[in-house]
Amino acid sequence: MQTTEDIKKIIEENLAVMLYFSAPTCNVCHALKPKLVDAVLSNFKEFEIVSIDTSINQEIAANFSVFAIPSVLVFLGGKEFLRKSRHMSVDEVVREIKRPYEIMTL
Repeated sequence: MQTTEDIKKIIEENLAVMLYFSAPTCNVCHALKPKLVDAVLSNFKEFEIVSIDTSINQEIAANFSVFAIPSVLVFLGGKEFLRKSRHMSVDEVVREIKRPYEIMTL
């Protein structure tokens, strides 16, 4: 069982972290997740991806102010850098992460 403290520790200990909030009843979540995970891991070596099921972990979702699914939060250097909810494309997420990630890993 994940806790907010566990996730915050992952964010602190890793250069780049993506939190993916979804639920079993969300068809968009299930279609988007494998494509997004593959694109992020293909383009960025040092990314930790954490999936959070909002139907089980409502407290974690509330702690991160996530009230819609799917939602993606990207943390770079321990700070929230990107937040996307509902309508997003894989290319859009990768494009927005690319430059700051490259600067951090030079």
